[in-house]
Amino acid sequence: MSKWRKYPSMKNYFLMIILLFFMNGALNAGQWKTIQFATEATYPPFEFIDPSGRITGFDIEIASALCQQMKVDCTFSNQSFNSLIPSLKLGKFDAIIAALGVTEEREKEVSFTHAYYEPSGSFVGAMPASFSLSQLTGKVIGVQQGSVFEKYLRDKYGVSVKIKTYASVQDAFLDLVLGRLDAVLADTPIATAWLKRNEDNQFGLIGKPVVDHAYFGTGYAIAVRKGDAELRDAFNKALAEIKANGTYEKIAKKYFGRAIH
Repeated sequence: MSKWRKYPSMKNYFLMIILLFFMNGALNAGQWKTIQFATEATYPPFEFIDPSGRITGFDIEIASALCQQMKVDCTFSNQSFNSLIPSLKLGKFDAIIAALGVTEEREKEVSFTHAYYEPSGSFVGAMPASFSLSQLTGKVIGVQQGSVFEKYLRDKYGVSVKIKTYASVQDAFLDLVLGRLDAVLADTPIATAWLKRNEDNQFGLIGKPVVDHAYFGTGYAIAVRKGDAELRDAFNKALAEIKANGTYEKIAKKYFGRAIH
C-alpha cells in the first residue's frame, strides 16, 4: 500500500496547497480588472468637472495613463476631501488621487506610491498688494479645510491671523472676490489656474511660492489601503513606465505648460 493511499487526507491537503499556489500566482498576475479611484473634483488643474460633467484634470489623466499601462479599467468618483481617507479605509474604493500630499500623519493611515508631483503653496490677494507675507498679522486668510495648507497656517501663524476654512478652495476664492478675505493660501497651480480665469488684474500672487516639505509633504502621491502593497507596487511600476515613455511629460505640459518632476 502506497503512502498516499494510506493517508488520503494528506494527499488531498498537499494537492490543495499546490492548487492554491498556482491560483494565487494567477490572481497576482492580473487581479485588478477595474480600479476604483476617488478624488475631490474642485481642484483645477489637478481634478475638476468639465462642462460635459466628466471628471478630468492632471491627476485624472495620470491615473488613466497608469491604468492603461497596467491594462486595467479605472473609474473615478467625486468625494469631499475630508472623507477620502476614511472612505478608503472602509473599502469604498481602491485608491485616492486628489493632489494628496505625503505626510507622516497620513502615512499612519494609508500607504503611498512614489510621488508624482512636488507641491508648493501660494498666497493670492487683491492687487496691488497692500501687505507682504511678513505683514500677515491681523489678516483674514482662507484655506481648504483639512488640507496641508490649513495646518501650515495654524502652525506658522497661530493666532496672529484669522483663518477661515472652506470645504472647497473655490469657495475660498469666491469669498476673496466678495471682499470677505484678505488672501487665500492654495496649491500654486490651483492659484495660478484661478488667476488665469480671472484676468482682470484685480488679484495676484503675494510674495513667492512657499515650499515646505515638513508641511506640504515630499510630494503628491496615490494613496491605497495599508496592506495593499501589490497595488501600490503596480502603480509605482506603471508610473516609472509612463515617465520613461514620455506620457507623463506630455500630460504635464498640457496642464502646466512645462515638464515637471
